[in-house]
Amino acid sequence: MSDILSKIKKANLVGRGGAGFFVAEKWLSVAKALESKSADNKKCFVVCNAAEGEPGVMKDGCILEHYAARVIDGIKIAIDFLSAERAFLYLNYAYHKKLNKKLASLIKDAKIEIFVKPINSGYIGGEESAILNAIEGKRIEPRLRPPFPTTSGLWGRPTLINNVETFYNVSLVAAGQFKNTRFYTISGDCPFEGVFELPDNLTVEKILKQTDNFPKFPFFIQVGGNVSGEVFNAKQLKRPASGAGAITVYSRAKNDFKKVVKNWLNFYVNESCGQCAPCREGIYRLRDVFMKEKIDWRLFNDLLDNLSDASFCALGAAAAVPIKSLIKNVYHEKN
Repeated sequence: MSDILSKIKKANLVGRGGAGFFVAEKWLSVAKALESKSADNKKCFVVCNAAEGEPGVMKDGCILEHYAARVIDGIKIAIDFLSAERAFLYLNYAYHKKLNKKLASLIKDAKIEIFVKPINSGYIGGEESAILNAIEGKRIEPRLRPPFPTTSGLWGRPTLINNVETFYNVSLVAAGQFKNTRFYTISGDCPFEGVFELPDNLTVEKILKQTDNFPKFPFFIQVGGNVSGEVFNAKQLKRPASGAGAITVYSRAKNDFKKVVKNWLNFYVNESCGQCAPCREGIYRLRDVFMKEKIDWRLFNDLLDNLSDASFCALGAAAAVPIKSLIKNVYHEKN
């Protein structure tokens, strides 16, 4: 298995969890962390993140439904590469309900344990360090970093955490079948919602056209997820579908500014784990300011900036991304 790292490097494989981190670098970081341990202390773990809790992102569920054997194979390859103690498939509750028997039959006696994401853990239950806490039986909230999971993850041991699509791609790379594609979730005001596998270098415009989802009406889009993704107008589509590869189409006639932002803010208020004040209090206050008849835009923008700069984890920081980009790229462009 020593040559799998060189194959992953040659394929220039990038993680599909949203951060876009190079897979070989992460795997090598865990391997180097293990090298620094004493001979009797070289335990490590592998985690496959199948939490997929953001609205508008459905690719991992699709992959597990149609290519589960590839995903399990990718996890096994990681176990062998690191001589890992055990792997955990951290599985979205709905996916577990639908696919548990199939996955269990594929896992058989492999060193892989299915761990069901707690049903009440919400969006934050899919954050990688919160996943570690969930598996360890602790409060499900993000950890302070550094240290990173690659050096101090499950029970303080080096831990490799990758997304479902990443392990799927690792299996293809190992078999010499990787074709540099990725899975895109397309949803919203479009005729053909679903998950599509296409080349990973396509622009948003080409993705929408190749799937017959390019609108014939005034629209804007959100890329990366229905609540954390960046928003662009119809003239800004010559860009890749980054992050989790999700594209949401919004009809301008159906979705006014206040309605869209209200939905986002309601989501973030409900999903904040409450660990840090900037997110816990900031998002609540943000919604309060926004829902007033006369919005104090200076205060509103200050609160957005504070969320970006001071939130403990990506949830609070992400809240500012869609709102700021909607104002800049759509609201100002329209008016």
